[in-house]
Amino acid sequence: MNTNDRVKGTDQSHNAPIRLATLADLDALVSLEQACFAVPWSRKSFEAELHGNSFSTILVIPGPGQQLEIPLLAYICVWVIFEEIRFLNLAVHHQFRAQGLAKQLILQALCIGSAQGCCRGMLEVRDSNQVARKLYESFKFKEYGRRNSYYTNPSEDAILMILEPIFKPISDKKDLQRISVECD
Repeated sequence: MNTNDRVKGTDQSHNAPIRLATLADLDALVSLEQACFAVPWSRKSFEAELHGNSFSTILVIPGPGQQLEIPLLAYICVWVIFEEIRFLNLAVHHQFRAQGLAKQLILQALCIGSAQGCCRGMLEVRDSNQVARKLYESFKFKEYGRRNSYYTNPSEDAILMILEPIFKPISDKKDLQRISVECD
């Protein structure tokens, strides 16, 4: 896939074309990250994910039109490592939350993982982040462990979650049909 290619199956009714991130998105990624997290990834971390890590994929949803104030609505960073897709980070601009953007990114990441032979998804999430936990649970991710004091600022446990197999748990027939079309 070329970096300017739209990812198949994105929901155009929400004006949310998903594409691969490029170095041209670096400033916008850093800005979105800083707006969303108390302990954000650094610019160097994003540079490494974009060009130093062959396992890494960053998908972005660009802002509407040429709106310069909000160049990116959301992004997800995943690693595809052999049979696993690891979800590293997901951020949605606060003005665009609760519109299904995170769900679209997760679905597309799962399609990418499936296309590359992944059979399970793995992630960590803050214990207190109930919105994210419910989102992952809607994909049938299950808690399988905990890392004490994994997060800082504030110190907090990480809930370890796994989805295995990747597509079996999706119960919404509409989503299942959309995934099978997207992943073909």
